[in-house]
Amino acid sequence: MKELIKQLIFGIFAVLTLPITISYLLLASALNKDALFTAYAQFMSLFPGKIGSFIRTGFYRFVMTDCHPNAVISFATLFSQKDTSIGQGVYIGPQCNIGKCDIGENTLLGSGVHILSGKGQHNIDDLNTPIKDQGGTFSKISIGQDCWLGNGAIIMANVGKHAVVAAGSVVINNVPAYAVVAGNPAKIIRMRNEP
Repeated sequence: MKELIKQLIFGIFAVLTLPITISYLLLASALNKDALFTAYAQFMSLFPGKIGSFIRTGFYRFVMTDCHPNAVISFATLFSQKDTSIGQGVYIGPQCNIGKCDIGENTLLGSGVHILSGKGQHNIDDLNTPIKDQGGTFSKISIGQDCWLGNGAIIMANVGKHAVVAAGSVVINNVPAYAVVAGNPAKIIRMRNEP
């Protein structure tokens, strides 16, 4: 019965956000999709509380690569890339900034976590060209299932399943499964699957 009520709530909020979703899909056929997605994400981030989370997942499940309806996306969380997947049971804390990524099921993101679209977004080698004009490449970051990314962590590389990233850590190299990492740059302090 409880699962049926949840599904009903998810369906109601999908219908309530339908006008916003349709307006996005119509505009996306004529405008830059990522810029439009960012604008809509900024608007969607403003709804507070649990109802705000339902509104966000009601919208994102139709416009992102994938967004499970039972994900929790907290207040003031921004998404910059539509090519993002959010798995079942994911919790994203308030004021996060999420780039192009896959977030595995049952993963927790604390407040203010930033997941960048890789570490090559800005080229800096040409001293005769302003950095803003040098371009760069976006990479899709993978966060495994059942991870915990602590408050204020900055993620620029993949994080394996069951890993923990300590609050305030800066991840610039891939984190293996089951690792607990901390620091700037983040280093392994122990493995969760070892005594």
